[in-house]
Amino acid sequence: MSEYQYYEFAAIDRPLTPTDMSELRAVSTRAVITPSGFVNHYEWGDLKADPADWIRRYFDAFVYTANWCSCRLALRVPLDTFRKAELKPFATKYALTIEASDEHWILDWALDESDDYDRFAEDDGNGWMRRLVPLRDELLRGDLRPLYLGWLAGASSGELREDALEPEVPPGLSELSPPQQALVEFLEIDPDILAAAMSGSAPVSPADIAVTDRINAWLEEWSRDELVAVLKLIAQGRGQEAERRVRSRHAAWLKAQRPAHTSITSRRSVTELQELAKSAAAVRLEREAKERAKQEAERRRQREAYLRQLMAEVDKHWDAIDVQAKRSSASGYTQAVRALVDLAEGYALTSSRKEFERALRRFVVRHATRGALLRRLTEAGLWSG
Repeated sequence: MSEYQYYEFAAIDRPLTPTDMSELRAVSTRAVITPSGFVNHYEWGDLKADPADWIRRYFDAFVYTANWCSCRLALRVPLDTFRKAELKPFATKYALTIEASDEHWILDWALDESDDYDRFAEDDGNGWMRRLVPLRDELLRGDLRPLYLGWLAGASSGELREDALEPEVPPGLSELSPPQQALVEFLEIDPDILAAAMSGSAPVSPADIAVTDRINAWLEEWSRDELVAVLKLIAQGRGQEAERRVRSRHAAWLKAQRPAHTSITSRRSVTELQELAKSAAAVRLEREAKERAKQEAERRRQREAYLRQLMAEVDKHWDAIDVQAKRSSASGYTQAVRALVDLAEGYALTSSRKEFERALRRFVVRHATRGALLRRLTEAGLWSG
C-alpha cells in the first residue's frame, strides 16, 4: 500500500488574498486553493511547507490524516480569547500542544499512533474539517471542553505521568456537543476514561443556555459607528467578512457573560482516573451484555414468529421446495436446502425433529437421482444417507 496523506486548511476570520493564494500555489500546483482554504492529498510525496508556519500566516484551522495511523487538528484563535494561565493546565507534550504567536493562540490536537488500522485504511480525511471546525466557535465562546478532551487524550494514551493532576473539569462534559463527540472519535479517546472524567463535571447551568437568547442586550452594547462599519462591509460585497466580525464579537460577549464555576470534585490524578475507568468499563460491559441479550431475545422472537408462520402452511412450502429441486440447477438446489433448514427448525419448534426426518425421507426418495442435491443436504447436516 502506498503512503497517503491528507491536508486541509481553512481561512475563517480573513479570506486569503490573491497574493496569499499565489504563494500557496507556488508550493502545490495541483491543490484546490480558494479564498477560504487549501486542500490536497499526497500518495508518494509530501507538502513542501511547514503546516505550523501556514497556520501562523494564513489559516485558522488545519486537519491532517495519514494512513500510517496518525492525525492532527489545529485551530487558531485570537490571543485575547484566553489567558495563558487558562490554557497551561490543559497542555500536554503531544496530544494537545499550545503555542502563542504575535496575535493568536495555536491549539494543536494530535493522535500519534492508532491501533485502528481499518479506520486509517478507509479514511481519506475528507469530512473531518466540517465536523471539527465548529470547535473553534466553541472555544471563542469560552467553552473549555475541547481543551480538556485534548488533555484526556494524553492521559488515555499513556503520555502523562500517573501522578499528573487533571485540569479543572469544565461543566457539561457529560453533554458533549456533536463537534466535541467528533473530537473524541478523531483522537480515539478511551470511552471508559471519558466516562470516568464525566463523573467530575458539573452540568451546564441554565444561565449558560439562556444567555444565547439575550441578543437584544448584546446589541445594545454596540455603538453606532460599530454598526455602521459592519453595514458598510455588507454594502461593499464583503458579507462573509461582516458575518465573521459579528460572530467573533458575539462569541467574545458570550464568554464574558459565562458565570464562573467551580469543579464539583477535587482534581484527580491520572491513576485515579484510570481506576475510575476500570469501574466504568465494568458498568459498560454489563450494559453491553444486557443489550446483546435483549437483541438476541428479540432476534429469537422474530425467528420463532417466522417459523410458526412457515409451519402454518407447511404443505405449501414442501411443494415450493419440490419445484426448486426439479429445476436441477445449482441455484435451485441452494434455495431448496436453505428452505429445508428453515423447515427443520420449524418442525423442531412446533412438532418434532422425527416428523421432519420422515417428511425429508419422502422428499429424498422423490429426488434420489439428483446427486448434487443430496450432497448439499449432507453438507448442511440434514441428511446422512
